[in-house]
Amino acid sequence: MTDLRSVIADLTADADELDRLVADIDPKQWQLPTPAEGWTVKHQVGHLAFIFRIAGMAAGEPEAFGAMTAAVGTEPGRFDAAVNGALEDYVNDPIEVLLNRWRAAKDTAIKALAAVPADQIVPWLVNPLPPAVLGCAGMMELFAHGQDVADALGVTRPVTDRLGNIVGFSVRTWDFGYQARNLTPPARPFRFEITAPSGALWTFGPEDAVDRITGPALDFCLLTTRRRHRDDLAIIAEGAEANAWLDIAQCYRGPAGPGRRPGQFAK
Repeated sequence: MTDLRSVIADLTADADELDRLVADIDPKQWQLPTPAEGWTVKHQVGHLAFIFRIAGMAAGEPEAFGAMTAAVGTEPGRFDAAVNGALEDYVNDPIEVLLNRWRAAKDTAIKALAAVPADQIVPWLVNPLPPAVLGCAGMMELFAHGQDVADALGVTRPVTDRLGNIVGFSVRTWDFGYQARNLTPPARPFRFEITAPSGALWTFGPEDAVDRITGPALDFCLLTTRRRHRDDLAIIAEGAEANAWLDIAQCYRGPAGPGRRPGQFAK
C-alpha cells in the first residue's frame, strides 16, 4: 500500500516546484498559450487551484464536499462543465490574487490529506479513495498541467523518482482509456516494467503476461497524462492489446481530449 507520509512529502515537493515555476514570470507569460487548446498559463494554474480547493474540501470538510458534488453532479459532462465554469472565476483574477488562491488551496489540501488516517477513505468525484491515492491523483494533476506550463514557458522540469507515485497511479487506472471510449478492457492484465530516473525498475502485473509495457518513467507519465504522443516517446509495447493501449492510455476520468500530435514534441 502507498505510504501516506511519503506521498504527502512528494506532493508537497511537486506543488512547491510548480509554484517556483510561475512565481516570478511576467504578466505576458501568464497569457502564453499552452499545448491545451484555448488554455493559457493562467488557465492551467487556475485549474490546479480549483482542483486542490475541492480536494482540500473532500479531505477536511467531507459533508460540504458531498453537498457540492450533489448539487453539481459527478457525471463527466456535467462535472466538466462545472470545472470550466469555475475556471472563469480564477482566470479573471489579478495574477497576485490567483497566486494567493493557488497557494492557499494547495496548503489547505495537503494539510487536510495529511490529517486523514491512512486506513480511512476520502470522498471523491466517482468513488471514495484512500488519502494516499488521492494525493497521487493530485500529483498526476500537477504533473500534467505543470507540463503544459513548462511547454508554454519553454523550460525543462527536473525529473525525480517522485514520478513513481504517478506511475503507480497510472497502472491503477490503466482501464480509464477504455472507459472514456466505451470499450471493454482486456480480461488479461498487462505487465508493466518502468525504469525510474534513478535506474530502479518498477514492476506491476504478472511476470508471464502476454502484453507488456516497458520504458522510462518520465515517458510513461507523459503518455498516460496524454501530454505526448506515443510516437515521441520511448515506450515499447509487446502484444496486440498492449500496442492498442498506447493509443488510448489515460490516467484521468472523463473525455480523453485530442492529446498531442505525432512529432509535436519529437526528441
